[in-house]
Amino acid sequence: MKTNYQLVMEAIIADLKHKPKLLLHACCGVCSASVLEQLIPYFDITILYYNPNIYPLDEYNKRLDTLKELIQKMHLDVKLMPVNYEEEKFNQVATGLEEEKEGGTRCTKCYYLRLEKTAQLAAMHDFEFFGTTLSVSPYKNAAKLNQIGDLLAQKYQVNYLFSDFKKKDGYKRSNELARKYELYRQNYCGCKYSLNEHVETNFI
Repeated sequence: MKTNYQLVMEAIIADLKHKPKLLLHACCGVCSASVLEQLIPYFDITILYYNPNIYPLDEYNKRLDTLKELIQKMHLDVKLMPVNYEEEKFNQVATGLEEEKEGGTRCTKCYYLRLEKTAQLAAMHDFEFFGTTLSVSPYKNAAKLNQIGDLLAQKYQVNYLFSDFKKKDGYKRSNELARKYELYRQNYCGCKYSLNEHVETNFI
């Protein structure tokens, strides 16, 4: 039986006795919109923009700027944790997997890379929870994300916020907010391989 991670998250939230500190990995402003709207009433949120997969650097900066724009336009009471661009880290995990289609092993390793950094920083800075916005996308495998999060929670001894933010029209709501606030909306996942796949598909 498949786990409904939205229900798991709702059970976690229902059991909260205070507003815990959450380090939330975010991939971009658009995907973050509905997630932040949903979580802000329950958590003291710091957003971690750690995405060494995003290519090129101009695109990385554009998505970071859009995230800042979202926070400002929605008047969100959140903090933003800056992290250096580490493209070489993604290149290392992608080595040998360059020909894989989007959604394969390369993507799983990319999930792990970004979530492990989040878990490490959460443990280092005394956050009570860590999580990610990635599951809001219909193109991301929520089961894999949550399995990775669970493993890293045990490894770093920090609670993981299980989620499937695409449930209850989360993805649709993020797009509505993106249109409302006139946010930049990217047309590929982020890495050089997804960019090439996008270009090839649209050229054909």
